[in-house]
Amino acid sequence: MSTDTNADADTESTSNCGASPSEASTDDSSSNYGASSSTDDSSSSECGASSSSSASSSSVCSASSSDDSSSNEREVGATVDDFDASPGQLIAVGLGPGHPEGMTERAKSALLEADHIVGYTTYIELIPDEITEEADDVYDTPMCGEVSRTEESIDRALAGNDVAIVGSGDPNVYALAGLALEILESKGATASMVDFEVVPGVPAAQSCAARLGAPLVNDTVSVSLSDHLVPMPEIESRLHSVASENFTITIYNPWSRKRRKNYEKCCEILLAHRDPDTSVGIVHGAGRDDEQVTITELGELEELGESEIIDMTTTIVVGTEDTYVWDDRMVTPRGYETKYDY
Repeated sequence: MSTDTNADADTESTSNCGASPSEASTDDSSSNYGASSSTDDSSSSECGASSSSSASSSSVCSASSSDDSSSNEREVGATVDDFDASPGQLIAVGLGPGHPEGMTERAKSALLEADHIVGYTTYIELIPDEITEEADDVYDTPMCGEVSRTEESIDRALAGNDVAIVGSGDPNVYALAGLALEILESKGATASMVDFEVVPGVPAAQSCAARLGAPLVNDTVSVSLSDHLVPMPEIESRLHSVASENFTITIYNPWSRKRRKNYEKCCEILLAHRDPDTSVGIVHGAGRDDEQVTITELGELEELGESEIIDMTTTIVVGTEDTYVWDDRMVTPRGYETKYDY
């Protein structure tokens, strides 16, 4: 199970959703969250400060960004001073593992209470229809639109709406809670101004561990193999550090068409520190229709990179030297056996 911060698409949609930016943008279905705005757009949504745009083919609603897909630099569009309305609420909501039963009741309530729901298209599709149908508006962007959709959610909140920005798993695990706070700060706003709140969800590590047995009951760490935001040399250094200690390791974002070598390097580093017969659990699409679960050994892991079970919706749990497999379940001893007879 992946989280949207680590998406690896080549382009990012831009958003101009605030106040008086001077950029001209092109989109025939743009959303302009400002007040007295004038647009040439055939189907724009207007809500707050003052923007002008002429639309014809990209999403325009807040971050004034370059269209150069090779650049990750983004500039904030509207600032807090550009909004006249009393701010609404902004809630980062974790959807959990991807099925309605895995969502917390607090997450469902927060989404039902929101005027607007914002998120990555795939995650929006995970939300039950009876929830999205209650929202005034649902705004989604494709992969790698995390900056634009986060700023979109903030501008909608600053324009007076109660907004939920959603992600799979938990908002604090490779997700957008931190980015939302960073962008709020860059706009001159504060978290208390929009009554910012995080509604936790079940992270991929926990939902996948539950499918594998009990692999995470002792000290554990997680590492993402996505080098979209973190350089691969740093990821390699972290892998060496944690693999050399007796942690259970959860690997997020193990494989994509761009990251085959990252996966291979990860396997190489793990094998440099751990025995080939170390137990490894693999969960593909946890909680979704295409879920697959398998338990293997570390020495077999690299060759599985060529199979359909390893992709961006996969989470890998690498056991410790004490982890063993019993009755098709991974078990990592907590240490009770050293103090108690049972």
